[in-house]
Amino acid sequence: MRLLYCVMLAACAGMNVRPMAPPDSIAPLEVALAAREDLWGAAARAQPNGPSYDFFRRLLPPMRYVNAAFEYYPVVLSAPNAPVKARLLSNGSGLNALAKLPTWKEQGVPVSFHVGSEAESFGADLRRLDGPRQERGYLPVVSFRYAQGTARYTQETFAAVDSAAARQGLIWVRFGIEGRSEGRVAARFHASGLRASEPGVLHDAGSRVVAWFGPGWVWEAVEARLVGRVGAGHSLTLAVATLPFEPGAGAAGIGGTEYGKERQSALDLWENTLRRGGRIEVPETVVNEAWRSLVAGLLVLMNQDRMFYSAGNVYEREFEAESGDAARALLQFGFSDEMRRAMPSLLAYQQHKLGFHDAGFKLQALAHYFWLTRDAASLRAWRPSWRSSVDLILANREPATGLLPRENYCGDVSTQVYSLNSNSNSWKGIRDFAAVLKEMGDEDEVAALARVAAEFRAAILAAVEKSERRDVDPPFVPVALFGEEKPYETLTATMLGSYWCLMSPYVLGSGIFGPSSARDGWILDYLHRRGGVLMGMIRFHQHSGLFANEDALDDLYGLRYVDKLLERDEAEYALTSFYGKLAQGLTPGTFLGAEGTGLRPMQPAGGGEQGRAMYLPPNSAAQAAFLWMLRGLLVQDRDLDDDGRPETLRLGFATPRRWLEDGKSIVVERLPTAFGPVGFVLRSRLRQGEVLAELNLPVNPSGRKTWLRVRVPEGWQVVSARRGRAPMQINAEGTVDISGLSGRLTVRVQVSRTQ
Repeated sequence: MRLLYCVMLAACAGMNVRPMAPPDSIAPLEVALAAREDLWGAAARAQPNGPSYDFFRRLLPPMRYVNAAFEYYPVVLSAPNAPVKARLLSNGSGLNALAKLPTWKEQGVPVSFHVGSEAESFGADLRRLDGPRQERGYLPVVSFRYAQGTARYTQETFAAVDSAAARQGLIWVRFGIEGRSEGRVAARFHASGLRASEPGVLHDAGSRVVAWFGPGWVWEAVEARLVGRVGAGHSLTLAVATLPFEPGAGAAGIGGTEYGKERQSALDLWENTLRRGGRIEVPETVVNEAWRSLVAGLLVLMNQDRMFYSAGNVYEREFEAESGDAARALLQFGFSDEMRRAMPSLLAYQQHKLGFHDAGFKLQALAHYFWLTRDAASLRAWRPSWRSSVDLILANREPATGLLPRENYCGDVSTQVYSLNSNSNSWKGIRDFAAVLKEMGDEDEVAALARVAAEFRAAILAAVEKSERRDVDPPFVPVALFGEEKPYETLTATMLGSYWCLMSPYVLGSGIFGPSSARDGWILDYLHRRGGVLMGMIRFHQHSGLFANEDALDDLYGLRYVDKLLERDEAEYALTSFYGKLAQGLTPGTFLGAEGTGLRPMQPAGGGEQGRAMYLPPNSAAQAAFLWMLRGLLVQDRDLDDDGRPETLRLGFATPRRWLEDGKSIVVERLPTAFGPVGFVLRSRLRQGEVLAELNLPVNPSGRKTWLRVRVPEGWQVVSARRGRAPMQINAEGTVDISGLSGRLTVRVQVSRTQ
């Protein structure tokens, strides 16, 4: 958790909270916040066929506002992996606007957009704004429509993808107007010394090129603005350099007539990039758009070969676990090259007084990369880097406790503790990496590492037994061991309780207690019954006054919470998190997440539409969390025998029941797993009494347990399954044992109506 970078910069003045009336029969927000159980999540699970996007979408207004002078959250634009990023304000009012707050970075020449004879700021009244929207629902070509009187202005913005232009963060903008209307558009540059020294080119005082503008614009030097008219069949185009081009830098040829060509190049590049990975198609458009947009968004946030936590603010840097989770999300969707390029920087990363935490997650990321790629050559090349993490853990366990020494509770809490998080994740790193070395044939170290892992685990479990509190209900498992952390009556009532909400999922993800353990259940129950979860997402209340982090969500830290639910086969709880995140943890239309997201609706200082607060968006880990969840609903490769080596493949284990309503299909192609790429199609033919499963399973099924589940809608039940004429083993939950099979095959699952 990284929020204390800026506690002293607390709130954005002038934004006032206003209550929002909930839908009929649903607990009001104040009641939901005061409750220690997830009332909204429970209500979602009680709906026919369980949680849904539409149920959660109507509970709260969308996320809109940030603690910067520009108020509206920024959409970051760049070519994939480009080092220079631009920010487009999400109401369409400008590019690279000044934040006037140290937590944000100022970049480029700010440009504001205005429409009409009175030069109204584009998007000033959200009630008249349609957008932002992405091309095809997921490509980073962002459009708006803004009504003013009888006119409806349009704006479209995207980042150039040509390598030279991408290095400068060149952003293309086009303005138009719908119908037969005519209107006026202005682009004001907030800088001094600008001049249009040649037709269609705007220079700064140092003769660098700041922008190109197409026909129809007129430069007004006194106001430092371009002004033009739009009408039927006539648009205005503009190309703005976030990092100005030096004189003679080879930028000739950029101009207004290039817009269509550049737009098509951007669309083609992004579509081709997405096609490099796996494919998922489900019968829910918003899900299909979301995952594609999120993959593209992670590639935007990558800065060359480094997966940054954010862009355009102080989080434009790496953090080990969080950046690793974002890179691993790309890996799980087939972008192994990006993960491979990101690993050296992640292995070199160091954070003061969190070295053990980081070492554990470095080794876990390496193990994950290996199982999904079998790239032993890269692991051997990286040996000096990962060897230092192994040695750090092995050399520092204390003889008296068997644990690692004290280190910070987390990134924001500098209290030194014997940390269950750091110890359990370092143990997992050693245990899992030993299994990788064994698979690679590097036997020299395997026995020693396996022995250390067994001793280390025993020491951790002994410390937990001395530290846990079974005299409360549910029992409390602390992150700070040996009595230094007491049970919390209500988790969000204190800052430290809120940080337990964030750190305990890391303990769950370590698997230190083993599959289906009672202690995992205690941690889950404590989150569920002591106010740690709302809409299936992890709650947070920092008690610092920091913008967007009072009565808030910090859902990126719920990634391993949801993964544990999926491991334990608690599908409806996992779907609560999935749809809660999609509806209330991502921005509509652009699918951006943040580290902290406020739950109380608010309004900007000048009035306007209600929205919710966001802390330093976009956030790569918050956006990656949804990708992890979606993959987990469809494909899980798991180590359920607890030896560090995956041996179980689960397909379709937690899909929403609505996805298999009659006539609908679920398609998965080329998703990497620990056993090789996997694909399947589930075709629902309920009226014909079956669901047809067409599978493409990894080769070499020896030792692999493989299961297919068919989750049919309420009112239906699975009765049998067969492959050809041969019956197959199936249980009441619709789970078919397909162990021992590989390649392409078809399974027919017979269904019938329930009485």
